[in-house]
Amino acid sequence: MSTRTLTENPTELQPRRRLLRGLPWLVVRQHRTALASVLALTVFGVLWIVYQRHEMLQLVQAAGWPEKEVRYAVDDSRGYGVIASLLSGLPLILAVFVGAPLIAGDRENGTAQLVTTQSVTRRQWLVAKLAFAYGLALVCGLVLSAAFTWWWQPHRSLFYTKWIEGPIFDNTGPVLPALLLFVTAMGITVGVLLRRLVPAMAVTLAFMAISAYVWDEIRMRLGPTQMFTYPKDTELPARFAESYEVDRWVGNADGQLFGWGACAEATDEAQNACIAKHGIVNDVIEYLDHDQMAAMQWTGAGILLAGTAVLTAFVLWRVSRRPL
Repeated sequence: MSTRTLTENPTELQPRRRLLRGLPWLVVRQHRTALASVLALTVFGVLWIVYQRHEMLQLVQAAGWPEKEVRYAVDDSRGYGVIASLLSGLPLILAVFVGAPLIAGDRENGTAQLVTTQSVTRRQWLVAKLAFAYGLALVCGLVLSAAFTWWWQPHRSLFYTKWIEGPIFDNTGPVLPALLLFVTAMGITVGVLLRRLVPAMAVTLAFMAISAYVWDEIRMRLGPTQMFTYPKDTELPARFAESYEVDRWVGNADGQLFGWGACAEATDEAQNACIAKHGIVNDVIEYLDHDQMAAMQWTGAGILLAGTAVLTAFVLWRVSRRPL
């Protein structure tokens, strides 16, 4: 029978190896509820997209697609509304429940002071917190954007929603990851300024409403509009089926434009007289083409990432200059 000596290190007493150690492990442990919730939503979103894509393909193939044209097969009744709501709500969740409490919660509870007095510098603590929040936003954004693009891009003619509208434009390509990073940075910034958890979450919620309105206005201006003139009272060429119509006019042979309702007279005779008076012979549309989508998305993502960088720099400066 052998006995253990004091110099032996029994296997069962050795510490378990962790993927994360030190401060990163502490941050993940501290925010494990938010981490698990957001990752669960991401997994649910991907699985729901895969399921809905399968259901859609079965539906349109039964209708004779692709040999037979089938348009607008995706609507709320096919579960698209669930995906649109999830993807539209994810920025709000990250801003209010991850970004806003990230620093404000530690300051209000005294955790920041405790951590930074345990051989961890203030900058190390802040970098670990930011890396957690931005990493979570980036991973979720990339995964969900890739899944939704995989569903939408090859079958975009089956979607009723236009490519320029938020449920499509903001949730495909590089826009969703950039948007999630920006709103997370916005929530963190509000938390740093207010230093209290509940007020930070409330103000972040208000800022989300304002930023959504501003982003809707910016989105429409990310690319230059184009003009197309065609004979009045004729059909718009089929190649414009995927284009987004910004505005519409009528025009004469000299290129002069008039408002679409310039000759909206009460009677046909009056309308014809008005058209003859102005020499109106053409319909004119101002539009954004689907081919511009990629450039517009990268431009928008660049703006959002620049905003994220500015907010992050401000947070680093603010926290390094002010007491915790």
